[in-house]
Amino acid sequence: MFELARPDGRPLPAWDAGSHVDLHLPNGLVRQYSLLGSSDPGRYLLGVKRDPVGRGGSAWLHDKVRVGDVLQLDGPRNHFPLAEQAAHSVLIAGGIGITPLLAMAARLQALGSSWTLHHAVRSRGDAAFTAELAALGGHCHLHCDDEAGAVLDIPALVAAAPAEAHLYCCGPAPMLASFEAATAGRPPDRVHVEYFTAKAPPATQGGFTVELARSRRELRVAPGQSILDTVLEAGIDCGYACMQGTCGSCEARVLAGEPDHRDGLLPPERRLAEGTMLICCSGSRGERLVLDL
Repeated sequence: MFELARPDGRPLPAWDAGSHVDLHLPNGLVRQYSLLGSSDPGRYLLGVKRDPVGRGGSAWLHDKVRVGDVLQLDGPRNHFPLAEQAAHSVLIAGGIGITPLLAMAARLQALGSSWTLHHAVRSRGDAAFTAELAALGGHCHLHCDDEAGAVLDIPALVAAAPAEAHLYCCGPAPMLASFEAATAGRPPDRVHVEYFTAKAPPATQGGFTVELARSRRELRVAPGQSILDTVLEAGIDCGYACMQGTCGSCEARVLAGEPDHRDGLLPPERRLAEGTMLICCSGSRGERLVLDL
């Protein structure tokens, strides 16, 4: 766990359950981490599991950061919001995916809402925040694969949930795939997923033109490049962070054309209603795409 506070003690921006911050590391990496606990104006808490085969962010934090170091962050932002008025909420977490759901559980407990949380881990020693979850009472259930002899039965949990329930899941890709398959028949606005790794390979086939309406530029996306690569190489300022379609920093409004969506963040209804795409990983299904950039 990492506790972040301003050196001068000033309050930090408020946040709500499901929010994350973009942490800028001195080695040039930008990584997203969910906020834990309650919305304390004086500090942010992050839970970071060291991943020896990850992209380097967690290893750097574990190996290099010391008390008193100064880090830059952006946010908080929330692409995984909690529906606080739901009649019942089912929270399903896999491994370190417990971090956003722990904040949701704490919020639901404070509201006096109806909820349950299922935390699946490979073995009991892998379970994080057991004391915090135990303090929330009997709503929380720990599933250890090695003790149960099987992975968590997500289809059974979904089938047992009331029809009006909101369901949430954050964890590794196989768990999320099982969750999305099990909830396919439920109203989309009651199903909530957060990916922390790429959902699909990025669209880097290239061979199309991107028109940037505000910049009045036309750029040709070459094979092997993403739209974001092309925009940055042209010297156009554009926000980005994760580079794999999970944080939303590079979201752009589509004015014309048909995107080839590859992100794990934007639900289909939002893509249609707002006409947006994430240009770090998504491409174009046609010869031309016009973006509000």
